[in-house]
Amino acid sequence: MTVHDSLITTIGGTPLVRLGKLFDGAGFDVYAKLEMLNPGGSLKDRSAREMLLAAVREGKVGPGSTVVESSSGNLAIGLAQLCNLIGCRFICVIDPRTTMANRRILQAYGARLDLVEKPDPATGEYVPARLARVRRWLRKLPGAYWPNQYANENNAYAHQHTTMAEIVSDLPRVDYLLCGVSTCGTLRGCIDYVRLNGMQTKVVAVDALGSLIFDKNSRDDTVERLLPGLGAGRRPELCPPEGEGIHAVVYVSDRDCVEACRSLVREEGILAGGSSGGIIAAVEQFRERIEPGAVCVVVLPDRGERYLDTVYSDEWVLEKFGLSFSATIRAGRRKRDGLRLKEE
Repeated sequence: MTVHDSLITTIGGTPLVRLGKLFDGAGFDVYAKLEMLNPGGSLKDRSAREMLLAAVREGKVGPGSTVVESSSGNLAIGLAQLCNLIGCRFICVIDPRTTMANRRILQAYGARLDLVEKPDPATGEYVPARLARVRRWLRKLPGAYWPNQYANENNAYAHQHTTMAEIVSDLPRVDYLLCGVSTCGTLRGCIDYVRLNGMQTKVVAVDALGSLIFDKNSRDDTVERLLPGLGAGRRPELCPPEGEGIHAVVYVSDRDCVEACRSLVREEGILAGGSSGGIIAAVEQFRERIEPGAVCVVVLPDRGERYLDTVYSDEWVLEKFGLSFSATIRAGRRKRDGLRLKEE
């Protein structure tokens, strides 16, 4: 048992768990980094801590300051808890995809929520519209601090010197690392660690169908992204240049995320968020390219309680995807060529 002086030092040190049932017979091992066990419930606690503490050291933030950020939920929660510890006011710019659970959590922390109701007209995406709203707040509140998770090097550094360092400490050999992309902080930080330490680990980016991170021409108006956490309507500044450390990009749909989340909780007992399901689904899509005996790590970003009204709601899934999920789906109903739930 360890005694901490504050919540800040409890961030990180999350465990790796072998997914022995979900990938039984796959011919390779998959270990999950359970980032939902951070105090704020996600890996974004790491980024929030690194960005805010750097701002405190530089004199940009202190008691009485105002912090403004654009976030769909997880980073916002990480910032909100730390702003309370520092004594800051926090304004979070959100969009309709932010779950009601996350909104209620943020309100419990005392954050002020500013909802952007319409996407950017030029791209049809919410991120550019949210960033425009952040800039409006900065003009209105001179001296307010914007962490800018999309471009802040400390976002990536958090995952370089904690997330990936912890994985390597627990697993001396890592052949594949699969992580989701949105701000690209996790991806960039892990790639930096791999490169600086001369590792042979192949880093696979998991992106959402319809995202514009890696291909600005890939916008598809027929693809509606309902779940937050994966993808973005622009290429973040933290995204590594093409060919620099990214072994492959795997795209997943919202339905993939839902199916894999439900298999993950029934087969492994892990109640994880939507993007975690996307990463599990990506392993299934990518499995033919993983050699026998390989050691794979998946970074599962957040917990599933915040998705009870969406991913784990039979009514919501039926409405959005026309799928009916039986409450008695048995563990192990995964087909070898991918996770599929019975469509009735």
